[in-house]
Amino acid sequence: MSERVIKVDVVVIGGCGHVGLPLALALADRGLSVASYDINDDAVKKVMAGELPFREDGAAEVLTRVLADGRFAATSDPEVVGAADTVIMVIGTPVDEHLNPDPDAVPRALAEIAPFLSDGQLLILRSTVYPGVTRRVEKQLRDSGRNLEVAFCPERIAEGKAMEELFTLPQLVGARTPAALARASALFRHLTDSIVEVEPEEAELAKLMTNTWRYIKFAAANQFYVMANDHGVDYERVRHAVTFDYPRAADLPGAGFAAGPCLLKDTMQLAAFSDNTFVLGHSAMLVNEGLPLYLVSRLEESYNLPECTVGILGTAFKAESDDTRSSLAYKLKRILQFRADGVLATDPYVTSDPSLRPLAEVLDRADVLVIAAPHNAYRELVTDKPVIDVWNLRGNGVRV
Repeated sequence: MSERVIKVDVVVIGGCGHVGLPLALALADRGLSVASYDINDDAVKKVMAGELPFREDGAAEVLTRVLADGRFAATSDPEVVGAADTVIMVIGTPVDEHLNPDPDAVPRALAEIAPFLSDGQLLILRSTVYPGVTRRVEKQLRDSGRNLEVAFCPERIAEGKAMEELFTLPQLVGARTPAALARASALFRHLTDSIVEVEPEEAELAKLMTNTWRYIKFAAANQFYVMANDHGVDYERVRHAVTFDYPRAADLPGAGFAAGPCLLKDTMQLAAFSDNTFVLGHSAMLVNEGLPLYLVSRLEESYNLPECTVGILGTAFKAESDDTRSSLAYKLKRILQFRADGVLATDPYVTSDPSLRPLAEVLDRADVLVIAAPHNAYRELVTDKPVIDVWNLRGNGVRV
């Protein structure tokens, strides 16, 4: 067998997505040679043309810099996988329509790239995985006769803040062998000196519990909001009273849609891991997923919805984002399409939804407005229409 030729330090599989691309750019900007492999040809072409396929603060400048320096390239050719010392897998790991996790997603993806892997490579799993998937991948490689080191190093960034948090947050490195632990830790020390070394199963649970903890906190806030609102009390004033100069309650969130591609999914993965005995997680899901219906029910008490057109302001799952994955704005829209006379939606960043209307049209035609994504553009919005603002973006309270 001829000696393997290493042409790049790192290849990121799924490297033109929301998680993979910022990581690839960050590593390249710290001096490594990096390739992003992605099956999305359109995304690859955009990236190679110096254009980001999604919003990510600070990433455009880095992309321009590393392309010019020749330290980074994107490709849809899988052969690049074999040319790297380290392979980082970043793929989506969704739950199905019954909220069951798919523990085969990563092993399936691994089987597709297996022909291009080589002995001696370090394989890093970066996707959030069902607990035990890292061990399955290790066995899968052994059974195929491949000798690769394996580590699980979960991403921890918030969308929009990747180019900051990749360098400031501690990196979790989970590996079973000293060699894998040392190599993975050395790689991420290009980004930060703060490395937390753990077992793979500890890292898997740490990632799921991190997102689940956030989801539960949001559910507590949303439940508090419903309690207060049902009794005519402004939850935001209560929250101010609770948190003002009181550090033990400083992390009490405001109300709002707890959505996106991670929080619900990872809570349900943890629920499945506990054989569906995770009562707190399921309760959080009922509260958070039920908020759009609650708001519509409250609207029905104050407005003649069958005669009203409702304008939805923001369809991204979070503020200042163009990402609509698992956005509860669309759940709100579906409910209103059944209960209201008409529904119009707008978003200053989302370009993937042809049904969206310009803001001016929504303001003109709607009878009542609902802020579904708290974009800054809506903070100083001038309108004489009633605005439902559960986020308190406009500072006028959250009573509905």
